Amino acid sequence: MEKRLSGILRAWRAPDCLFIVVRDQDSGNYMAIKFRLKEICHSAGRPDILVRIACRELESFYLGDLVAVEKGLMIRGLSLMHNKRKYRSPDKLGNPSEELCKITRGIYQKVIGSRMIGPHMNIQSNKSKSFQVLLSGILKLLESP
Repeated sequence: MEKRLSGILRAWRAPDCLFIVVRDQDSGNYMAIKFRLKEICHSAGRPDILVRIACRELESFYLGDLVAVEKGLMIRGLSLMHNKRKYRSPDKLGNPSEELCKITRGIYQKVIGSRMIGPHMNIQSNKSKSFQVLLSGILKLLESP
């Protein structure tokens, strides 16, 4: 995505669009990744773009809402795990996608799993700090003139 981002932003012609760039941190340096993405946006003439980093992976957003995972993937009892210590702060997990595959016994797959889980997410109670930061940024972006 990073390689194509500048070209996409330069070519975009639809008026009144808001852009949000979300990227996994993976094992990279959070600040360096965010700085690099902001530089790409700025050099493309779009310094107004909201840039957020999912700590470590986007799957930590799903682990922050195990009720949504249970409903989306139709796995009974999964939400009972939400009080376990490691799911109280899902951004601290080293490999959230691997963890999600493990607790869903391989049912979760990145694209289709995301599409199935997303509609069930409760944005107010998600335990992922990086998800809450993303949500806060979106709300501020929508409030700005």
